[in-house]
Amino acid sequence: MTDMQDIDYGPLEGLVGVWKGDKGLDVAPEPDGVENNPFYETITFTAIGDVTNAESQVLSAVHYRQMVQRKSNDEVFHHETGYWMWDKSAKIVMHSFVIPRGVCVLAGGEYAETENANGDVVLSVAAGIDDSNWHIIQSPFMQEKARTTEFRHTITVGKGRLSYTETTFVDIYGKVFEHTDQNELGLQ
Repeated sequence: MTDMQDIDYGPLEGLVGVWKGDKGLDVAPEPDGVENNPFYETITFTAIGDVTNAESQVLSAVHYRQMVQRKSNDEVFHHETGYWMWDKSAKIVMHSFVIPRGVCVLAGGEYAETENANGDVVLSVAAGIDDSNWHIIQSPFMQEKARTTEFRHTITVGKGRLSYTETTFVDIYGKVFEHTDQNELGLQ
């Protein structure tokens, strides 16, 4: 494993660490409407170094693990693990992850050194079932019963604060539903 100071993590550098937040809101589909779940979570980002693909692409990678619990009963209702990757020469940020529902996503987007008015780094990625570059893979059951058709994720990080919004478009219960999650976390 390479020391973090030897790797250019670009816009991912600010993610590394343990983040906790209790202002989360999950808006999820239900057969008869919508369910709102206030939540708290911990996301742990670990710098893992770089990898070289086909002797020509170098990716800096950060592994993460996300545990989300309902405020109402402390039950874990979302567990996710994956990677954020930075391709410096192409100026592309990638986010790959798996959730234990039979769904895997590889989302990506160009990074144009985007910062907000506070100087925070803003990372935005997307994937779609029909996207030619950024894909969603799901089990046959999920394709039939709760098909994810699109995914969008934006993280804003800086000054010990991380906030995110994500929307997963799910074809479920006879309609397309915008399943959203958002939270604000602090660096521990």
